[in-house]
Amino acid sequence: MDRLGAAADLLPVGFGLAVWDAWRDRRLQQALHDDAYADPALPPGFVSRPSDDPSFPPPHATGGTVDVTLTWESVPLSLGTGFDDFVPDARPEALELIADDDPLALSRDLRRLLRKVMVDQGFVQLGCEWWHFEYGTRLWAARNHQPARYHAHPGPFEP
Repeated sequence: MDRLGAAADLLPVGFGLAVWDAWRDRRLQQALHDDAYADPALPPGFVSRPSDDPSFPPPHATGGTVDVTLTWESVPLSLGTGFDDFVPDARPEALELIADDDPLALSRDLRRLLRKVMVDQGFVQLGCEWWHFEYGTRLWAARNHQPARYHAHPGPFEP
């Protein structure tokens, strides 16, 4: 939580962070996965499959993952897409090539601000969701050439 607070402190006056999602238990992860992938056209990567293997936990089960957005005067902002809107424009770089006079230019610039403050605090961003950041997870470890810091033991799953 210290890193998240430090990221919020880096924002210009009037801006803040809103947390949409963080730690998830296995039951919630299963429900979210099943709901998302009821659409067979959804590409892999948006919602991790639940796992009983403690060495391969879904990122949200580790406590090292947070889904966030910027706020303006305490009002959460949608930065070009809604939260959990699993579409191509949800990719962090999806708006990078738009012109400055495009209506989505503000969303592009706000995504850049969000990414900067989070990365400055050591988080890494998932490649398909502008709102998803990780610290200490397997993704973070791979990108930083370090061992993962957070692991999860999901315990028994009771449907």
